[in-house]
Amino acid sequence: MPKVVLITGASSGIGKAIATFLVQKGCKVYGTSRNPKHTAEFSFELIALDVLKIDTIASAVAFVIKKEGRLDVLVNNAGMGITGPIEDTSTDEMRAVFNTNFFGAIDVMKEVLPQMRKQNSGTIINVTSIAGYMGLPYRGVYSATKGALEIITEATSMEVKSFNINLVNIAPGDFTTNIAAGRYHTPVFENSAYKNNYQANLDLMNSHVDDGMDPLEMAKAVFKIIQTKKPKIHYKVGGFMEKFSIVLKRILPDRLYEKLLMQHYKL
Repeated sequence: MPKVVLITGASSGIGKAIATFLVQKGCKVYGTSRNPKHTAEFSFELIALDVLKIDTIASAVAFVIKKEGRLDVLVNNAGMGITGPIEDTSTDEMRAVFNTNFFGAIDVMKEVLPQMRKQNSGTIINVTSIAGYMGLPYRGVYSATKGALEIITEATSMEVKSFNINLVNIAPGDFTTNIAAGRYHTPVFENSAYKNNYQANLDLMNSHVDDGMDPLEMAKAVFKIIQTKKPKIHYKVGGFMEKFSIVLKRILPDRLYEKLLMQHYKL
């Protein structure tokens, strides 16, 4: 029986790559977008879902369950980026990113869990980020949203274990997607104490995305996870140095690790 998969944020980038690949592997895939259009260009059904609007989450999940009678996999991929010095970034903008990346993901989980408990099976894959394992300069808020989602996944995993539901994090590094275009950038203010360093780091971040990996690698990793009977909680998909940076953080003294990061970001 093909697995029924719901993927949020599937109209572009990593979400679209995952959805397209899973269709090729025989899964029944429903992707979501805040404003689905030009749906003929997709190999999967694209339905409306805005993670900030509970009624749209409920409608989308109910639609899939009514059509398929079950829901085997949720890939919580919808998210947004944010950059800026903490001092210069609007706290309202910070809240908006937490509402999407953290609370939005939780609300979708809460909507699918009753069905997964009922069928005594299911896998929830939360797309986090390697940036969620460390505080990165001028990306602190984004790192915090993804780090928080990693921790919530660990906690929920224990709560739903008795219902035969797997909770998994998959943390991508830099991938070639349109995330830079959709990011909220705190303006580089003329009178900011961080003006020069922030502008240099914006340029560096964008070049990392342009030189990133193919989103197909994320799709392959997700397929492998849903084929695994007892998946791990944490998966990382990225370049060697991105993944190695997590290991270094574990073993190096804090200030030495901070110094290495600052050298990398030319601070």
